[in-house]
Amino acid sequence: MIPAIDLVALNSATPEALDAMRDAATGVGFATVHNTALSASRVRAVIETYRTFFKLPESEKRTVDMAQTGANRGWGASGSEQVDPDANPDYKQYYDSGFVLPEGDPRSAMAVYAPNRWPAQPADFEAVVSAYYTDACAVAMDVLRGVAQAIGAPRDAFDDAFEAPMALLRGNYYPARPPWAGAKDFGIATHTDYGCLTLLATDGSPGLEVRTHGGGWSPVSADPGVFVINFGEMMEVWTGGRVRATPHRVVGTPNERISVPLFFNPSYDTNVAPAGAETPVLAGTHLAARFAQTYTHLRTKD
Repeated sequence: MIPAIDLVALNSATPEALDAMRDAATGVGFATVHNTALSASRVRAVIETYRTFFKLPESEKRTVDMAQTGANRGWGASGSEQVDPDANPDYKQYYDSGFVLPEGDPRSAMAVYAPNRWPAQPADFEAVVSAYYTDACAVAMDVLRGVAQAIGAPRDAFDDAFEAPMALLRGNYYPARPPWAGAKDFGIATHTDYGCLTLLATDGSPGLEVRTHGGGWSPVSADPGVFVINFGEMMEVWTGGRVRATPHRVVGTPNERISVPLFFNPSYDTNVAPAGAETPVLAGTHLAARFAQTYTHLRTKD
């Protein structure tokens, strides 16, 4: 059972909300969150903005193709990401944007802080996506404070780590599953997220499945205005294994689907090794290594 959590109640530290978040973080690794500052209409607007972009001719999308940049900003064509080396490349398009550093910040040279690339169409794409990014980061920070409190840490335990978050906002476009798809074809194959916390908005369509403790799969869906949250590998390491990164996948259905995950990750130089570890683990090093394994245009050629 995936807990459903009222964010206002979590912010108020009600026992019921904290218990539900503790169950989510240390148990199934997933929850849904409602009653946030992001309304259903706001989520629908950003989804439709991404949809308009994904429906453009490929020649227009190629003008912001991330395969030309050496970073993960801009458009990714179907097949340009492969989260499971034993499956075929993922059957989806996506668009990535991220944190904007102050002008002159030396970290701008790092790929994880690469400049955003914005398409010319739709005309309001940058404005809509950038505003949503800012507000979604604020919601994710509130969720993360609730996680900290739920596992017995100070509510602000993670705050200082997010001065320049490597937070990546993605629009995913999953087309209808084609008739030729086989056992190794997925919208996105089985994986665990790489980072800290994922805040996922969807158009309400089914498709997401979560691995259960028994080894089966449980479907998860959420209407616009309700968010699916889950935890990544970095969070599992950071908390000494207390918070769980749970495998999940999108197989694909007869209908297209759009989702908008915010991968909420700390600043590059955050040490995410568990308390007491002798060797530091830098958040940026961890993410850069995982990106290099996943994005086909970033893989090292042998």
